[in-house]
Amino acid sequence: MTRSKRLHMASYVMQGPTALRRGLHRFGRDESGAVVIFSIFMFICMLMVGGVGIDLMRFERDRMALQNTLDRAVLAAADLDQTQPAEEVVRDYFNKAGVGAYLQSVTVDEGIGYRSVSAKAKSDLDTYFLKLFDIDTLSAPASGRAEERIDGIEISLVLDVSGSMGSNSRLTRLKPAAKAFVDIVLASAEQDNVSISVVPYSTQVAIGEQILSKYNVSNEHNYSHCVNFIPNEYSRTDLSRVDPLERTAHFDPWYTRELSQHGESRFMRVCPPSPHLQVMPFSNTRLDLHDYIDGLTAGGNTSIDIGMKWGTVLLDPSTQSVVTELIAEGELAASFEGRPSSYTDGKTLKVIVLMTDGENTNQYMINPSLRDGLSDVWYNAQEGRYSVQHDQGGNTLYWWPESERWESHPYGNGTRSVCGWKWEYNNWYYRCSEQEEPGDAVRLSYPELFNRVSLAYLASYIYTYQGNAWSVWYHNARTYMNGTAKDQHTNHICDAAKDQGIVVYTVGFEAPKSGQRVLKRCASSDSHHFDVDGLEIADAFAAIAASISKLRLVQ
Repeated sequence: MTRSKRLHMASYVMQGPTALRRGLHRFGRDESGAVVIFSIFMFICMLMVGGVGIDLMRFERDRMALQNTLDRAVLAAADLDQTQPAEEVVRDYFNKAGVGAYLQSVTVDEGIGYRSVSAKAKSDLDTYFLKLFDIDTLSAPASGRAEERIDGIEISLVLDVSGSMGSNSRLTRLKPAAKAFVDIVLASAEQDNVSISVVPYSTQVAIGEQILSKYNVSNEHNYSHCVNFIPNEYSRTDLSRVDPLERTAHFDPWYTRELSQHGESRFMRVCPPSPHLQVMPFSNTRLDLHDYIDGLTAGGNTSIDIGMKWGTVLLDPSTQSVVTELIAEGELAASFEGRPSSYTDGKTLKVIVLMTDGENTNQYMINPSLRDGLSDVWYNAQEGRYSVQHDQGGNTLYWWPESERWESHPYGNGTRSVCGWKWEYNNWYYRCSEQEEPGDAVRLSYPELFNRVSLAYLASYIYTYQGNAWSVWYHNARTYMNGTAKDQHTNHICDAAKDQGIVVYTVGFEAPKSGQRVLKRCASSDSHHFDVDGLEIADAFAAIAASISKLRLVQ
């Protein structure tokens, strides 16, 4: 009671009983002290809640510190290059961190080519404020497992060799970077425990005759070995050996060129026939991989989706039967038997390294009506001359482009008049005689025709009688898949690969923003994507190789 209140009560007593009763009644209704009591109660509650928060923060701090120490310890202990016993390495990490007393157990499982280390730890934290709730201690657990299994690494190195790679020394810089990548990966494991497939891509991917022969591919020609995937194929990682595949037409949709009589070719084929640009599957021989990478050349458009599709197929278990047959035929080493391994074997790390300097561009295909069958063009190989058959109104004539005239037969399949002056009977006479035309003209199939000449050559030098030859034989003779559709294909095959646990690294080498965007989406995470310029390409490949060779924290 305050002094003023006591004085008021005393005055009421002195004034008599009535005044006293009136004063007591007023005192009972006075609530001025209740706010102070409620404030004190709320302050105590806030202290308790804040104290609980402090205890929980201390607990989380100690738990994270203990977990981080355990993670570092098991990673270091599982390293196959670690010469100290794994358990000693873990205990040493804990002791140096000052938490050795908290380590509960260390389990080591190791054998040839692998080591797995797991550990458990727990620390008890004395509480300050939780004691008010009868909680004297908090237990901070930590556990983890790390393993290194270098024996199971399967890699698809998917490299852009489109025409733009020939600019700004990009291909020149890529080659040593890719070879250094091979060296780092091969040096980190036993040779037979690693397989590397190199998949160069431009407009198409030349998978090679040996592999393509294992699939149900159309047989219009055998000049080159690519296939046109349908959109659904990009939503799956495997490739059926039963379902039909359409072979890519062997043609040049860009330049005005002809195959020489000596077989020399300077074409830019949609599907490159050069052995240096065909996929190198399942290798672990350093020199072979180096020689192959050194032989890469640049040319053509960019099909990231097709490169990624084949890179994934070469990691998919459905390809095991193909590998088995190639081993039996002597095309692959016996050590690759059983590869690609199952996605669920728990022992194999599957990796795709996808690199480009550009973005998806047009993928050219021949008009379906020109894929097979006989063309109207005849060719005389001995004379190197073409004739074009033209049927109209029941009459068949042949256009001779070299002499620009119509004849009744293709050049080489008839006679010709040979006229000149001849000395006879002591005098000169002008005589003409019929002689067989040299060589033989053969009617070419469309695949044979497109193997000899480009679309532009047909328009410029063979169908010269047609006023719309460029429209017919250059623009309308080809179809294409545009870059937007191919971006979607890329997204789908990247998602399918990641869904199967394939680790996808991507490298944008001086690539435009649109290409970088596709690559970044394709990568397993933002940290798996590299945006590099110039000599940084070597650093990117070295970082990826080091990452592959490092340990995997699996729990």
